Amino acid sequence: MRRLFGLLALLLALPVMGGVWYVLTPMHTGATYPLDFSVHQGTSLKMAIRDMEAAGALRHPRLFELLARMMGKAQAIKAGSYGLPEAVTPLALLRKITVGETVLGKVTVIEGWTFADMRRALDAQADLRHDSAGMSDAELMRAIGADADRPEGRFFPDTFFFDRGSSDLALYRRAYHTMQTALRDAWSQRVPNLPYTSPEQALIMASIIEKETGVADERTLIAAVFVNRLRIGMRLQADPTVIYGLGSRFDGNLRRVDLEADTPYNTYTRAGLPPTPIALPGADALHAALNPANSRALYFVASGDGRHVFSTSLDEHNRAVARYQRRK
Repeated sequence: MRRLFGLLALLLALPVMGGVWYVLTPMHTGATYPLDFSVHQGTSLKMAIRDMEAAGALRHPRLFELLARMMGKAQAIKAGSYGLPEAVTPLALLRKITVGETVLGKVTVIEGWTFADMRRALDAQADLRHDSAGMSDAELMRAIGADADRPEGRFFPDTFFFDRGSSDLALYRRAYHTMQTALRDAWSQRVPNLPYTSPEQALIMASIIEKETGVADERTLIAAVFVNRLRIGMRLQADPTVIYGLGSRFDGNLRRVDLEADTPYNTYTRAGLPPTPIALPGADALHAALNPANSRALYFVASGDGRHVFSTSLDEHNRAVARYQRRK
């Protein structure tokens, strides 16, 4: 009630400006719309008013300051980037900057990307403040409070919205904690007797599944093949792990010599899982790694239409390879 009386007192005190019309009439400043302005962290009411006036969003700054103080909003200004599609009333502008109706930036992190891909995408975001510039991957991980130095696979792929001008480290932190939560939830819902000793191993497997197929209904079958191989001590022989281990040496064509070149990630030359994830797995790949299909399949080959043919024996697999290789 006190604020209402304060507003009425303000309106009565503004006869020259047309009284109520100042508060309730859109402020046409001559600016070109739409327009943007920013309120920086720690900005006072006076500083915010100065920035809004400079951007063309505000007329009669002293009256606007009086309005904000009479409404009890002088300490309620929220930092962020704001946009005005058209001229607004002083009341509407005050509400916008005190409620925090900011203009959001957006970045999409794709399932199957490497961390290097993610970092390039965030580095290219002009709406982010690049506090990670110059940091190594390990330094970035420490800056966000992660419990590991290696970032691969530890960030959840998703579309993230953020206040323009906010730190890229805040977005990395969100993606990291989202993956931690997703992995913890998936681990708690795993089927029994899987050949993993930790959620980390499940994350590695999920990253391989993510890179092996983009077909949603195949993920649990791909998982079954690799889980079956782990159980019997058979090598995974997953091409995406070899490619990851080659790094910049991979030119888009995987050759026999590449399959024979030993690296920590070559699952043709080394048994078991690679030492780290090889990509950013999504929720479906995490689920598949921990809930593989009930299948005895040990092999699969691309069928040429984006899908795979699965086999339980080497003879059956060799026939499938011969059939689909002849198509090429």
